Amino acid sequence: MTKSYGGQTMWGPLRRVVVRRPDAAFGAADPARWHYTERPNLTAACGEHQAFVETLMQTGAEIVFHDEPLADHADAIFCHDPVLVADNGAILLRMGKPLRRGEEEALGRTLAGAGVPIAGRLDGDALAESGDLMWLDPSTLAAGIGFRTNEAGIESLRRLLPAGVRVLPVPLPYFQGPESCLHLMSLISMVDRDLAVGYPTLMPVTFVQELERRGIALVEVSDREFLTMATNVLALAPRHCLMLEGNPETQAKLERAGCLVRTYRGRELSLKAEGGATCLTRPVLRG
Repeated sequence: MTKSYGGQTMWGPLRRVVVRRPDAAFGAADPARWHYTERPNLTAACGEHQAFVETLMQTGAEIVFHDEPLADHADAIFCHDPVLVADNGAILLRMGKPLRRGEEEALGRTLAGAGVPIAGRLDGDALAESGDLMWLDPSTLAAGIGFRTNEAGIESLRRLLPAGVRVLPVPLPYFQGPESCLHLMSLISMVDRDLAVGYPTLMPVTFVQELERRGIALVEVSDREFLTMATNVLALAPRHCLMLEGNPETQAKLERAGCLVRTYRGRELSLKAEGGATCLTRPVLRG
């Protein structure tokens, strides 16, 4: 029987992915409450999202829609964060942003309906969001420690992940404080086993040294393009990338590194709401 979930990598060919379409909660978002730059235009956001999904489909990925109603959960469109999918199934996390609590179980129901077993749940004081969780290789999960993911969350993950997986803590900077969304993957995205795109200015020295030790080259993002989420790049396959349009410097650097780069329009989905291509997807199966 062909497995329908798993693949502990950020760059393996994307075979199956969950997305959530913009809904009334997203369109009604209070910018001050949700830390958006402006209230999204729902009609325009739906058009951007449809084009985004069509790009995913063009690469052969199966789309699983997560459409369970979630009133007053504007950020639920960023379905990457509430769950981590590993080779033993889905781990339902516990969101560090209190406004997002409840997304975890809802996404778990969609995944269970799609045949993905639930491997465990975080509870108590444990906090983790998948924006802070990045596979460096199939047996090493880097985990950012900041406002959204804590030490207790990392300890819970160590118990719930498949045997042999090492969790590598990566301290995150204060940056703009607890209301801002700064995940580990706000700073770096893997696009192949030996290539990442990132913003080393805010990375710990020890983490940059770990990348170097592993032979992972870093395409560096400028200060200007860091602000337009050039670090938030979704690998569709090794060196085949999807990123937010309007980051020509980073796009050119990725192409010089041998990447095929696709872009999407995300004025409503991304620039207003602090979430890029990775945030908008919950990969379920990678080849």
